[in-house]
Amino acid sequence: MSATALPLPATLGPDVLRHLDAQLQSARRLLDAVLRQGAAIRARDVDGVLGHLAGIQAEMERRALLERDRTALLTRAGHALGVPPHAVTLEALTALMDAASGDVARARSAELRGLLAEVGREHHVNRALMRQELAFLSHLVGMLGGAGEDGGYRPPAEPGGTMRVQLGGVGATGYQPTRRVLDLEA
Repeated sequence: MSATALPLPATLGPDVLRHLDAQLQSARRLLDAVLRQGAAIRARDVDGVLGHLAGIQAEMERRALLERDRTALLTRAGHALGVPPHAVTLEALTALMDAASGDVARARSAELRGLLAEVGREHHVNRALMRQELAFLSHLVGMLGGAGEDGGYRPPAEPGGTMRVQLGGVGATGYQPTRRVLDLEA
């Protein structure tokens, strides 16, 4: 500790461990939602994909609050160490704790990094699966209606409305044949 550092609040160690627990719980929920979304993508379950996306977004909002708490903890630790909050490392933080708490913090931090890496990998896989599905759909629509034609897609006017894609062109008789390709409910 530097000569200019403030005294360490007695609750910093327990607060850090509680924060890491909250981060781990959040990361587990996020991983679960991402894995479930991947299963829904593979099953071509549009409602499931969208439902899990909402869950992911909600968890990301909770994680923003956790980030605010993390910043407050780093600020407290930075004051105690006499360094700016962005310069506080895990090792410096654990140096402010008793040895047992420091070991627990290191273990939880490692677990958190592993979970977040897994979330990132699964999210990347989900994005690739979605690109693949959309490329297939684009190819199918192109085969059925020809390139450059208006596919007739109109988004639903309200949530829960029906989305329809209709393909067809105006023939010599002025008749516009229509083929229903998709009938999905949003």
